[in-house]
Amino acid sequence: MRSFTPVHLSPAWLSLQSLAQPNFPSLRELLSDVPRNASMQLDACGIHMDYSYQRVNTQAMQALHALASERCVDAQMRAMFNGEHINATEKRSVLHVALRGSHLSHPPWGVAISKQVKTQLDKVCLFAEKMRAGACAGYTNLPITDVVNIGIGGSDLGPRMATQALQTVANSPVRVHFVSNVDAWSLQQTLHRLKPATTAFVVQSKSFTTQETITITASAKRWLSDGGCPADLMQRHLMAVTARPEVALSQGFTADHVFELWDWVGGRYSIWSAIGLPLAMAIGATAYRDLLQGAADMDAHVQTATPENNMPLLMALVGIWNRNFWGADSLHIAPYASCLGMLVPYLQQMDMESNGKSRYTDGSAVQVGTSPVLWGGLGIDGQHAYFQMIHQGTHLVATDFIGVKTETTDLPMAAEHHRVVLLNMKAQAQALAMGRSIEETQAMLAKDGMSEDEAAQLAPHRSYAGNRPSTTLWMQAVKPHSLGALMALYEHKVFYQAAIWGINAFDQWGVELGKTFAKQTQSLPLDGRGGF
Repeated sequence: MRSFTPVHLSPAWLSLQSLAQPNFPSLRELLSDVPRNASMQLDACGIHMDYSYQRVNTQAMQALHALASERCVDAQMRAMFNGEHINATEKRSVLHVALRGSHLSHPPWGVAISKQVKTQLDKVCLFAEKMRAGACAGYTNLPITDVVNIGIGGSDLGPRMATQALQTVANSPVRVHFVSNVDAWSLQQTLHRLKPATTAFVVQSKSFTTQETITITASAKRWLSDGGCPADLMQRHLMAVTARPEVALSQGFTADHVFELWDWVGGRYSIWSAIGLPLAMAIGATAYRDLLQGAADMDAHVQTATPENNMPLLMALVGIWNRNFWGADSLHIAPYASCLGMLVPYLQQMDMESNGKSRYTDGSAVQVGTSPVLWGGLGIDGQHAYFQMIHQGTHLVATDFIGVKTETTDLPMAAEHHRVVLLNMKAQAQALAMGRSIEETQAMLAKDGMSEDEAAQLAPHRSYAGNRPSTTLWMQAVKPHSLGALMALYEHKVFYQAAIWGINAFDQWGVELGKTFAKQTQSLPLDGRGGF
């Protein structure tokens, strides 16, 4: 086994520390170099990446690539694709990539896994089309018109995000809803609009013992029963996705309504598995397979691209540069397309559940910053909320802007709406990078007619330091293929960063502690004031 060297002791890391000094060129200086800016444009799998607004130069990028080479990221990526047990603390392979590569004739993870994946994918797609065709009837023999997905974490965030993002292709008579919060109000506000006779539930739980999911499911069954559904026909309204199909079968789910996933599918990567069933119902089997193909194409990209043209690797490297050498301990994600409104919560789990670790893979304490705090939301909304802090606050915040080049709505003024959206996004990236000095602000105020004394007094409050780094990712349109590629792009970025830091991106023991305490206290009675 390869000996472990903490990343902060590697030669490339020390070289990067020597570069990240106050005399490093500002973004104003860097952006004046036209050839540099042109060299920092990259296309892969239908996504265009512009990282010219990152505070990096040729020397820094060379050192970052040297760091990736020293940390053997290519070998670690190959180990994942080969099905090695890279999730050492759980002694598991990490093969979400197999879920979108079952079409390969010679898959590195083996034919047996590909056959399992294909069987379940075909079952999901056939069932989704059956539901969309109105061929699934409830207890009154009326077609199911509404499907409620019950799940939490990866069983909710991925399917919910993608269903919202791809709503323009969701031309289905079946409406898909999502409930993840065990708070009773969350379920009630969904069910009060629905009818038991025409509503079905997809229960998503890898273990089929998740407390939140089981509690919501019990309430959903009671709602069906109170609505007139006979016990012997309730199975028509229930579907299960689980790694323990025998548990679902023992609870009355029928075999044709039980869909399987495997222990090597992490929750935050599970949308590519049968967990994607509600999404397939919403957008159709063809579109769902296109989503998987977009991710598969990004998988092929990371395995074949040179380091200088590997999009996820470049994102990972500039992220480490910002996080560990410039002190940007948070990453702001700003999509400028309202259909991507759930992207940030999805990416929060992807990044922070994966890389929110404080131990190296050998068990010793991490000596560097790992996952940044990932946050954000729709860019246009954020401009009137937290962008103030990004521009003038004391935190250095890095940003990923996500733009969509084409507008697909049929509003008469849709083109003007879209022009304003993209104008704002481009302006924000430029403003974060360039800022405005006190002297420039004074000159502007004086030009507007303000007296010299007033301008001098107000200028510090209306000036901006700039030097806020950002990357812009462009999608031609939010389509299944491009969305799949975008999701896989962030997956692989997170993987590369974990590989460089030397942490395990695929366990999540921090999730378990709260559950353990909840189990220890679940038998305690409430004291009437909401406490125990």
